[in-house]
Amino acid sequence: MDKDTIRIRTLQESDAEALLAFEVENRTWFERHIDARDTVFYSTRGVCDHIDDYLSGLAAGTWHPFVIEGANGKIIGRANLKDIDTSGRSAEVGYRIAQEACGQGLATLAVRHLIQQAQSHWHLGRLLANVYAENIGSVKVLQRCGFLVDQSRREQSGRDDWYSLSI
Repeated sequence: MDKDTIRIRTLQESDAEALLAFEVENRTWFERHIDARDTVFYSTRGVCDHIDDYLSGLAAGTWHPFVIEGANGKIIGRANLKDIDTSGRSAEVGYRIAQEACGQGLATLAVRHLIQQAQSHWHLGRLLANVYAENIGSVKVLQRCGFLVDQSRREQSGRDDWYSLSI
């Protein structure tokens, strides 16, 4: 995949049809690596409500949702800054990449984009990521981007899947 043809942009209301197709096409793949979405999500109304929620969060300054498009304009991934806390200068990162686009550096590109946006747009100083320990691909992406195991979060949550990055 030619990274020069990849476009990462803020989610828009007009993305509903393409986003639903992306999510349905990759549902089984995603559910092998992350928690399953409610079945209500997988409908036009469900995706429209989801987009409305995310865009309301963007307007409120608590979310920054992005879509990742391939050369043909098809959505091949998503990346989000969520739980943005401007007073605490932190946020959580999340991303999902289409199965067909995995292994091509797209997740790393997405996380680097989130880091850049967290710094330049939101002026944050710390990012968190929650990844299942068995999701080796995502763990490697986070490590490649400078994230380290967040021992304090692990102790608080009792889970072995928290990473953080000071930016």
